[in-house]
Amino acid sequence: MGESGEGADFLQLRSASAPAKGLTGWLVEAVRTAIADGRLKDGMRLPATRLLAGDLGISRGVVIEAYRRLAEEGLITARVGAGTVVSALPAPAPRPAPTERRLRPATGVPRLPLPPADALVDTDLSPGVPDLSAFPRAAWLRAEREVLGRATAADLAYGDPRGSRELRQELAGWLGRTRGVRADVDDIIIVNGVAQALALLAQTLRLSGISEIAVEDPGSRGAREGLAHWGLRPVPVPVDEEGMRVTELARTGLRAALLTPAHQFPTGVVLAPRRRRELMEWAGNGALVIEDDYDAEHRYDRAPVPALQASAPEHVAHAGSISKTLAPGMRLGWLIAPRSMQEELIDAKHASDLGCPALPQLVLAHLTAKGDLDRHIRLTRSRYRARRDVFLTSLRRALPTIDVQGVAAGLHLLITFPDLNGAVEDTVLADRVRRAGVLTHPLSWHRVCPGPPGLVVGYASHPAGRLRDAADRIAATVRQVLSADPAVADGASTQAKGPH
Repeated sequence: MGESGEGADFLQLRSASAPAKGLTGWLVEAVRTAIADGRLKDGMRLPATRLLAGDLGISRGVVIEAYRRLAEEGLITARVGAGTVVSALPAPAPRPAPTERRLRPATGVPRLPLPPADALVDTDLSPGVPDLSAFPRAAWLRAEREVLGRATAADLAYGDPRGSRELRQELAGWLGRTRGVRADVDDIIIVNGVAQALALLAQTLRLSGISEIAVEDPGSRGAREGLAHWGLRPVPVPVDEEGMRVTELARTGLRAALLTPAHQFPTGVVLAPRRRRELMEWAGNGALVIEDDYDAEHRYDRAPVPALQASAPEHVAHAGSISKTLAPGMRLGWLIAPRSMQEELIDAKHASDLGCPALPQLVLAHLTAKGDLDRHIRLTRSRYRARRDVFLTSLRRALPTIDVQGVAAGLHLLITFPDLNGAVEDTVLADRVRRAGVLTHPLSWHRVCPGPPGLVVGYASHPAGRLRDAADRIAATVRQVLSADPAVADGASTQAKGPH
């Protein structure tokens, strides 16, 4: 198969779902349908035949023949210097102009304190941090020069609180192509990361009378605390190997829920098809699903999973960012909410900060349009896969009895330790690992209700040698805990021998 696992980001295609003797027709129909329903728009570039064939694990000749048939139908055309693009299509009916609204003056919010520096730590394996050394500085600088050379005075003014129209146009196409999201340019609000998207949603839900929200347990502590800060009380709903237990969500009587369905944090599970259907049925009864699509582009050994938003745009608010793709310090993301909520969200965005910085938005739009963003994702995906393999192999060699979740995708692993027999809290274990120079997250930080202890460990931001060293230090710490506590050691021995 291709480097991305079992399928392509492009239209979330999987060759495994194609008929054995009809690959070409299957590919033609998939592209034709995407053009018809608006996911592929006029002028949008299709992947190079070699790249798409590699992602799907099929012959390049199949892709070439499919593109030829589509060109004969007048649906695509090859342009010099631009590759293969969607041909001109009838323009959709214009959307009604947004109604005039009174914008409230901006208000400030207190800044949350930053964690203190830790002199003991020389290897930070906190989850969710990409390889910042891989940031495409040269491409960004080239794009910035080009953008500044053609930017108008209006581009640098306050502008639309929803963000740069140029960026929103590019994101509408990119998210439709890679995540299956169904959104027009006017449906997208540019935000300062998913944190601001959650803040805007929380404020809007509060104004509608909602004061509680379901959250995954375990789930992101940062998201949970952010929602609480803005007045929504998080209510934990258990997560198992198929994702959030939707039947238990339904029993809560709540009208809003936050999920990470494509790659649940921190367990790494994908929301199962049955659970997706149940969730959409729950949302269809007047509820809202907030979809945090925080790192769906990083996958290695599994097929792409389309966004929930595509199934029910009027019941799902989709949020994502470039924090895990480029760098969290860029503070750029997007929010695509049901149209019934958009006016209130735009008001809240304007009141918060008047809009995101203009220049980074224009640069990101340029990188997306020229294919630089896709090239960067391909480069880092390959790098992260290699680092994951090194780290996981080192851990399992040193600690063969550990359980590891979240291997197939993302930037982190969830590690549990059956040999410890539950005798040591994960906060204690994380502190001992920290004293060995390695920073991790105890799983209990991301839990509300009691559950098995573990460590949540990121691997993306360090080279292979540093990861091997960190794995050795974690293993040495666990062995010290085992040897220092006879009760733990006896439990591990009993588990190894099995019942008498």
